[in-house]
Amino acid sequence: MSKILLLGLFISWFTLQTGPLPPSIGDHPPFPYHLNDPDLAFDMPNELKEISGLSLTSDGQMLAAVNDEKGIIFLLDKSNGAIKSRIQFKDAGDYEGIEIVGNDAWVCKSNGTLYQVKNFAEPNPEVQSHKSFLDKENDLEGLAHDPANNRLLIACKGHSGYTDDAGDKKAIYAFDLATKTVSKTPAYLLTLSDLEDFLKTSGEEDANKKLERINAPGSGELKFSPSGIAIHPKTGDIYITSARGNTLLVLDAKGKVQHLERLKKSVHGQPEGICFDADGTLFISNEGEDGSPGKIFGFYPK
Repeated sequence: MSKILLLGLFISWFTLQTGPLPPSIGDHPPFPYHLNDPDLAFDMPNELKEISGLSLTSDGQMLAAVNDEKGIIFLLDKSNGAIKSRIQFKDAGDYEGIEIVGNDAWVCKSNGTLYQVKNFAEPNPEVQSHKSFLDKENDLEGLAHDPANNRLLIACKGHSGYTDDAGDKKAIYAFDLATKTVSKTPAYLLTLSDLEDFLKTSGEEDANKKLERINAPGSGELKFSPSGIAIHPKTGDIYITSARGNTLLVLDAKGKVQHLERLKKSVHGQPEGICFDADGTLFISNEGEDGSPGKIFGFYPK
């Protein structure tokens, strides 16, 4: 029996045992998550129906979340989503992103303010506010810790900060944790043309459908609007959710597009927050819609 025939028989047997692998894109390996088939699913109580930001505590034991109404950090059991404690840090406001760095919690408000909640798990934590040139027009939505560069990445849902922004750009800025300043040059700039070029050359069967998710045909506007951001702990890739268009975008550390995934509306009603466990488990929070609760989904790498 030839080696080619043996290989073919093995592949057929393997597929029957495991199911087909997720599609690869170009020369990239298969995407490691089945984002429309969660391994974990937690319904949130009513106070977290509008869950937005999501992070993991530094010891990896609990999820940390905020909603876009109250200045409260919620600590959740990562195995079932149950609320373990609530930490009040500010009054009501539009809080969108959270990231735990060591003993401190960082929370971004949509108007451009970053809050540093020092020793957040201790009684009466100290809260410091940090303002920059970013404001409500930029519409801050997501935070990610970039330990390799000692910074936070700030994903902006609104204006990119460029005077020639015609809606075809989205920016991710860097907040230096040493100097407590935001660089005026984006760390990453997402453009409609870059995403279109990626999809046109990807060879994917549903590339046209994905194009519709990121761009209303003929509008020249980038529909993809970051709602959450996280860095994969093993690959360093940057994962960005967009509630508008229900999509997930993956960049490498240099900002090159690696993957664009359509998320089923029946699963992800409104994807907002995103974070990773140290083992690569991916968590995505979804704001509740109509009569449905907020949800957190967990995905094991395949």
